[in-house]
Amino acid sequence: MLKRFFFLLVVFLMIGCNETSETEEKIEQVNVEFEVVRFDRLFAEATEENLSELQAQYPFLFPEQYPDSIWVQKLTDSLQLEIEEEVHKSFPEFSGINDELHSLFQHTKYYFPDFEAPDVITVTSEVDYKNKVIYSEDYMFIALDTYLGEDHKFYIGLQEYLKKNFRESQISVDAATEIAENYVPAPDSRTFLAHMLYYGKILYLKDKLIPFKDDAEKIGYTQKELDWAASNEDQIWRYFVENELLFDTDSQLYSRFLYPAPFSKFYLQLDAESPARLGQYIGWMIIRSYMDKNDVSINKMLNTSAEELFNNAKYKPKK
Repeated sequence: MLKRFFFLLVVFLMIGCNETSETEEKIEQVNVEFEVVRFDRLFAEATEENLSELQAQYPFLFPEQYPDSIWVQKLTDSLQLEIEEEVHKSFPEFSGINDELHSLFQHTKYYFPDFEAPDVITVTSEVDYKNKVIYSEDYMFIALDTYLGEDHKFYIGLQEYLKKNFRESQISVDAATEIAENYVPAPDSRTFLAHMLYYGKILYLKDKLIPFKDDAEKIGYTQKELDWAASNEDQIWRYFVENELLFDTDSQLYSRFLYPAPFSKFYLQLDAESPARLGQYIGWMIIRSYMDKNDVSINKMLNTSAEELFNNAKYKPKK
C-alpha cells in the first residue's frame, strides 16, 4: 500500500508539472508590446532651454498647478542631482527588469485577455516609498529612487520593515501587486476574514503573474520571516479561531495582522519574533487551499464571497 501511495504521488506530481510547463509554454507565446521610457534620465539630462520640449512630450508628468519656475529650479537642485546620480549608478540599464515586466505582462494577458500592457515610465520621487509603483491602464510609473538597496544612505532613519524591500528584485513584485489590485474586488464585508481573503486573492494572483519569484519575494518577507510563518501556521490559525477573530469587525485587527508593521500583534511574548501581515499569509494559504480543492477559474474565485471561499477551502494549516 505504501509503495502504491508513493507511486500515485509521483504520478500526480508529474501531471501537475506537465500542466504547469504546458501553460508556461503558451504564456511565452503571448504577444505584449510596451515602451520603457527612462524619464529619470531624460529629466537629468534636460536643460532650461529644452525643458519645454520634455513638458510637451510628457505633459502628465508636469502638473499644471506648478509653475515652470519650479521645474527649472529642480534641474539644478542639489538633492535632485544627488538622487539622479545614485539612481544612475544603480540602474545604468534596465534590461533585466524589462524582461521581468515583459513576463509579468504576458502572464497577466494570458489570465486576463482584456489586459493591455502599459508603457513603463521610470521616475524619481524624492524617496516617496508610499508610491513606489503607480499603475493606470496606459502607464506604469516606477520610482527608481525607492529601489536602491535597503542599506542605501537615502533610507537612513527609516524603519527596517519598510526598507527591507527597497531593492531592485522587488520592482516586478510591486508592479504585480498594483496590477492584481485592479482585478480583486474590495472585501465584501468588514470582517477580519473578508479582509484576510482580499489580500489572499492578491497574493494568489501573484502566484500566477510572477511565478519566477519565490514566495518570500511575493509577500515581501525575508526567507527567515517566511520560514517563521510556515513553521507557526497552525498556531497562528488556532489563535485566530480561539479568539473568535474571523468574523470580528474590529478595524484594529487590520493594523495588527494585515498592514505593514515591524511585527504582528498577538500581544504575546512571541510578537517580536513574528513578521507583520500574518493575516495576509493565512488568507493566501486559504485561497491556495480553495483553488487546490475546487475546479474553478481564477475569475470565479475572485468574485466568490469570503464566506463561501472559506467554507469550500477546507483549509487545514500545516503543523
